[in-house]
Amino acid sequence: MAVNDSQLVQLFEQVLTLSKVDASQSVAILKSHYSDARTVRAATDAALRLGAKVYAVELPSFNHPRAMGNDMTAYCGDTALTGNPAAQRALEAADLIVDTMMLLHSPEQEQILKTGTRILLAVEPPEVLARMLPDAEDKARVLAAAAVLEQAQLMQVKSAAGSDFRAPLGQYPTVTEYGYADEPGRWDHWPSGFLFTWPNEEQAEGVLVLEVGDILLPFKSYARERITLEIEKGFVTRIHGGFEAEYLREYMKYFNDPEVYGISHIGWGLQPRAQWTAMGLHDKNDGMCMDARAFYGNFLFSTGPNTEVGGTRKTPCHMDIALRRCDIALDGQTVVADGEVVAPAASRVRQG
Repeated sequence: MAVNDSQLVQLFEQVLTLSKVDASQSVAILKSHYSDARTVRAATDAALRLGAKVYAVELPSFNHPRAMGNDMTAYCGDTALTGNPAAQRALEAADLIVDTMMLLHSPEQEQILKTGTRILLAVEPPEVLARMLPDAEDKARVLAAAAVLEQAQLMQVKSAAGSDFRAPLGQYPTVTEYGYADEPGRWDHWPSGFLFTWPNEEQAEGVLVLEVGDILLPFKSYARERITLEIEKGFVTRIHGGFEAEYLREYMKYFNDPEVYGISHIGWGLQPRAQWTAMGLHDKNDGMCMDARAFYGNFLFSTGPNTEVGGTRKTPCHMDIALRRCDIALDGQTVVADGEVVAPAASRVRQG
């Protein structure tokens, strides 16, 4: 079903209001030729309706020679903003940036956030934005889980498929995504609804097993066979299985960088309006597939860069992998059981 332009403006007005946009604020719309034109117009119109001072920063598209595919997460680090300090200063002057082109995992984004400017990424199709329109309950749900994760010293993940993974925690902060940017220096992504942290460096150990139906991003594919990743001292040391394991091995090998095998962020999905099945209904060029990252009760882990929280792995290859039907425990307390959120503060707000 299609969202009409009037509805899309109303949706943006709600999210920008949650992001504390009003007549005292300046809003920059960051765009490129591949940005969704309807999203750009709706964000602009909504900010104007709220009385904000609005301006656009349009940058030329950027394609690294080693990048494969069109997915915006398939090559991390360099963006159209790289080496363009004039455009960066223009963005830093805003109170809020609506990013419709994708700065994630770039050092420029981190520099902008340190000035206190807020950033809201919005690159999913309008119909996905509408279905996962954030609200205050989403924030409460994610922050309730964050209160538990922030105190944890150990995450353990197990599954009937064979996952048996442990990650000591505490070196890196907990990051929350609930769909709007309401505090100075906050980055968020509409739509979202999950949280994550990073293992202590060189301490994650064990096995993570992708079962049939688990999701690999940026491939935007459902696993059709079992893939096993062996992890030692924080790095994937072996990937085995059938053809899909070979494909994953060759993809990561292509970047010729040992850092791509590092375990990056780990956490779980808390968005009941996100759907495991949604990816199959979209073209691979439709946004980033945030349904896969946020669906309720998944275990989402990633490989590659960790510079966004002060780490040293600036590497272009970033895999996000969403597993179903896992048990996740923090310091022995189960927070997700067989893919169902059971942490008391988070499970009470489960929606149908």
